[in-house]
Amino acid sequence: MTDRALDGKVALVTGAGRGIGRVIALRLARDGASVVVHYSSSRAGADETVFEITANGGRAVAYQADIARREQVVAMFEKMDADPGRLDIVVNNSGVAAGGPLAELKDEDVEKIFGVNMLGPLYIASEAAKRMADNGRIINFSSTAAKYPGSGSGIYSAAKRAVESFTESWARELGARGITVNTIIPGATSPGMVDANPQARERFANASPFKRIGTAEEIAAAVAFLASNEASWVTGGHILANGAASL
Repeated sequence: MTDRALDGKVALVTGAGRGIGRVIALRLARDGASVVVHYSSSRAGADETVFEITANGGRAVAYQADIARREQVVAMFEKMDADPGRLDIVVNNSGVAAGGPLAELKDEDVEKIFGVNMLGPLYIASEAAKRMADNGRIINFSSTAAKYPGSGSGIYSAAKRAVESFTESWARELGARGITVNTIIPGATSPGMVDANPQARERFANASPFKRIGTAEEIAAAVAFLASNEASWVTGGHILANGAASL
C-alpha cells in the first residue's frame, strides 16, 4: 500500500529547470508522479532537476522547447508520446517579465511577454488536450500583477489575465472528461524574479500581513493539492497564493 497521492501519474511542468518550477517538479515527484521537466534554455538546470528526482527514487526526463513557438511545442509532445507515453497533469509554470513605460513600448517585449506567458500555455494545453487521460489536471499560472497592474506592467498583466480566461473556458470545455483546470496566482515568491531586487522584495513583504514573501514550497503545495484526487471538484478557479498582500 502507498499513501502517495500521485502514484502512477505523469506530470509535465514547464520551466522546471529552476525557481518555482523546479520546486513544483520535486514536490510532484515526491508525491509519486513521473515528471517531464521542460526547459527553454536552462539545460544544466533541467538536468539538475532530473538528477535530484531520480536520486530520490523517482522518474523524470527533460525536454527542451521554446513554448512561444507552436512547432517546438508539438515536437516536444511527440517526444513525450514515446517517453513517458502518457500524460495526467500539466503545470503551465513558465513565465517571463518585461515591460516599461507605454511611450517606450518595444516590439520585442510584446512578442516575448505574450509569446511565453499567453501563447505558451495555450499551445501546451492544446497538445495536452489531445492526449491527456480522463480525470487529468491542468494548472495554469497567473500573477498578482493581473489583479494589481502596476505602472509599466501593462503587457505582462494583460497576458496573465488572459491565462485566467483560458482557465475558465477550458474548465467548461474539458469538464465532461473529468479534467479540472485551475489557476494559481502567486505573489512575490522566493526563489523567483523578486530575488534580484531587494527593494521590491521588501515592498512586497510589507504588503502582506505576514510581513514576508512566499516560498516556492508553499506554491508547490497548492499545486500538489490541485493535482491530487482531493481537488476533483475544484475547477475553473483562481487560487490566490500571495499571503493576502495588497499588491
